Amino acid sequence: MPEILRIFGLRFFFYSREHEPIHVHVQGADGKAKFNITPEGIKLVENIGLKPKDIRCAEMVLEENKELAISMWNEYFGSHVTDRED
Repeated sequence: MPEILRIFGLRFFFYSREHEPIHVHVQGADGKAKFNITPEGIKLVENIGLKPKDIRCAEMVLEENKELAISMWNEYFGSHVTDRED
């Protein structure tokens, strides 16, 4: 499970067998969320228990680190990504 970063009590990562579009999972003390990352921006796809303040924080962190997340995704998966849903 490749980790992008840990900050403000949140862990940003993706699973080793992922699917497109590029997305990041965020785990916090209260739950987890999933965000798609596109050239247009960051979009919350799923939230299971994260507090609104943690969602806002995760969105800001991902906006600031969008290029890092995309780069790590591309480096890890290259041009081949599996079709498995997580």
